[in-house]
Amino acid sequence: MHPPRFDSSRTRRCLRAWQWTRQDVAGSEYCELWELDEGWGLTGSVVLAEEGVPCLAEYAVEADARWLTREARILLRRGGASQSLVLRADAQRRWWRGDEEVPQFRGCTDVDLAFTPSTNTLPIRRLGLEVGQAQEVTAAWVRMPDLSLAPLPQRYTRLASTRYRYESGGGGFVADVETDELGLVTRYPPAWERVATADPDTGRGFR
Repeated sequence: MHPPRFDSSRTRRCLRAWQWTRQDVAGSEYCELWELDEGWGLTGSVVLAEEGVPCLAEYAVEADARWLTREARILLRRGGASQSLVLRADAQRRWWRGDEEVPQFRGCTDVDLAFTPSTNTLPIRRLGLEVGQAQEVTAAWVRMPDLSLAPLPQRYTRLASTRYRYESGGGGFVADVETDELGLVTRYPPAWERVATADPDTGRGFR
């Protein structure tokens, strides 16, 4: 199986590339944000130890111009075994796994991949909250380590220009997430922290 990628005929340019490291367990991710025809794309490769088992998760997520998720493709290798998942959302916000509808995801606007902070960018950009504003959403949650599916109620509160409070599970999990000017996560305690960033237009790295 090949890693998920975007259709090259629909890619315009890579806007940013970066690396995260995990602070709580061994792990890191390389990720890119792409401008696509009529939308946006996130693609990444995550290496981590899940319950002591080595894992490689590769994914590509496409969103429309309003940052509504259209498709998520995931390839997971865990302990030498592979599995893949393709989710698509139609204009009525019905979600499909292959040819089979996932009825519990009806109305979900965003996909949330449990193994990466990249998909937090989707609601952050889509909601466009002002400082002090908050909004609740329900995401189509793809869980680790088995790529199982569940709806996940979430709440985003914009605390400052580049800081958001993320809550899920009715407040069972809370994190104050730092972002850059593009809405990309720079720090997601207690797990992820961005350690390297590059602007493909200039070829230079920055923090």
